[in-house]
Amino acid sequence: MNREILERPFAPEQIKRRHGTNGDELDYIEGCAVIQRLNECFDSEWIFEIQEHRVFDDEVVVLGKLTAQGVSKSQFGKSRITRSKKDNSIVSLGDDLKAAATDCLKKCATLFGVGLHLYFEVTEAPNGNGHGNGNSFIHGNGQQHSEIPEATAVDSGRITARQLSAIFSLAKSRGWSNNQVRDFAQEMFGKVPDFLSKREASAVIQHLQEGHHD
Repeated sequence: MNREILERPFAPEQIKRRHGTNGDELDYIEGCAVIQRLNECFDSEWIFEIQEHRVFDDEVVVLGKLTAQGVSKSQFGKSRITRSKKDNSIVSLGDDLKAAATDCLKKCATLFGVGLHLYFEVTEAPNGNGHGNGNSFIHGNGQQHSEIPEATAVDSGRITARQLSAIFSLAKSRGWSNNQVRDFAQEMFGKVPDFLSKREASAVIQHLQEGHHD
């Protein structure tokens, strides 16, 4: 099992944004990108099965299992039921179940390490002027908190998913492996890329862009 491929951060253009159930802004990866990553790592030799599904008043929930190279990971997926605005009737339960299955597949893939870096992202929370005024911590439960003042955020805010993706993308263009990227970050700041601050990540990106340490 090639963990380097599984855990490789996605390119910035593959990272989408949506509103969470509490109105929070969350980063996510589309199902097709996850499938492509699984195909790349396992040479298309993996199996995803829906083991059980339930239909509730407002959402559908599925239990699925992803198996690759003899290892299985199980998780739940869900999707809200889409209803007609005219008479509140269900538009297509089949489509809702498919959406829940895709959500389930992505969560199972996360247990293999696919897209795991998004769960530890720290992003700037914009104020009314569109500028960052603090750090926004997105936890594994999907909740987002903005509690650190701006002065602290500039110095100690954690690397964002886009910065992390940029580091690995730039390094890849120079023919570096993920281990070489980690060694490079350790040499500069004594940390692996995932734990760099925003300022440190910007410095690494600048060094890579300028072609230092060849």
